[in-house]
Amino acid sequence: MTQTPASSSSAASPTSPASESEAASAAVPPTPVHWKLVIDAADPHAQADFWAAALHYTAEDNAALIERLLETGALPGAATVEFHGRSAFRDLIAVRHPDDPYDPDSGTGLGRRLLFQRVPEAKTAKNRLHLDLHPGARRRAEEVARLTALGASVLREVKEPSGEWVVMADPEGNEFCVQ
Repeated sequence: MTQTPASSSSAASPTSPASESEAASAAVPPTPVHWKLVIDAADPHAQADFWAAALHYTAEDNAALIERLLETGALPGAATVEFHGRSAFRDLIAVRHPDDPYDPDSGTGLGRRLLFQRVPEAKTAKNRLHLDLHPGARRRAEEVARLTALGASVLREVKEPSGEWVVMADPEGNEFCVQ
């Protein structure tokens, strides 16, 4: 697309639909993309409990949605379990930041989320993606101890010119780092 400099005398010149669209999109800041990190798990509910405690997040409550789906026959009862005294999907559950918005009709978070989905195969190799936890200045040892008490394990301590951190594994062996 060729652009020519605008002059003050060309205010009445017609614009193409493409340039109108470009001008409109340039004037409106882009909306952030909604995302969630999906993590394969043998036991999604145990993983949700661990990561909710590790991050001080909240396990999503999808009970109202599940009950509606069960009532309409859109979801078989075998696809559900009881989790902390409420109906939950058998093969997936998410945790969300407690301050982020969520849909009250479905219980689904609309912000920072981790979704754990059941898969039949076990973890067999190093993660291609992992979380780095930043507990704050001089709190690494305390956080590592807290996470170990929750069921994580220390894999190694790293001390390099670029920094120091502890590589840990969650209860299913997924690596993460504590800075």
